[in-house]
Amino acid sequence: MSIQYTTVGDLKVGSYVMIDGEPCRVVEITKAKTGKHGSAKANVVAIGLFTGQKRSLMAPVDQQVEVPIIEKHVGQILADKGDNLTIMDLESYETFDLEKPTENEIVSKIRPGAEIEYWSVMGRRKIVRVK
Repeated sequence: MSIQYTTVGDLKVGSYVMIDGEPCRVVEITKAKTGKHGSAKANVVAIGLFTGQKRSLMAPVDQQVEVPIIEKHVGQILADKGDNLTIMDLESYETFDLEKPTENEIVSKIRPGAEIEYWSVMGRRKIVRVK
């Protein structure tokens, strides 16, 4: 588990955060200053990297949250097995199977021999783009 910690107040749109154990990309942040003795609160809306599900987090701006460390890798598609793809990492030459992405712009470019960029986050992998 590769994570680091930051405060809710330091999050920005486009950054990544763990919400309910799922790595998410922040799409909206609203901050509200409460009354005389309260602390400022932030409402963070994020979309899961792997599920695409919208999640929200309401917390004080000084609360610590987990930020996933995203490892970016380059690989090559060896075979298309219907719902899965066999990928070879171009640095370590490790081969593994990944689920085929659902985004149309990525699916249209998938073919054996194509180079891809994939992310490794919290022990899970996802194809981000086809080069």
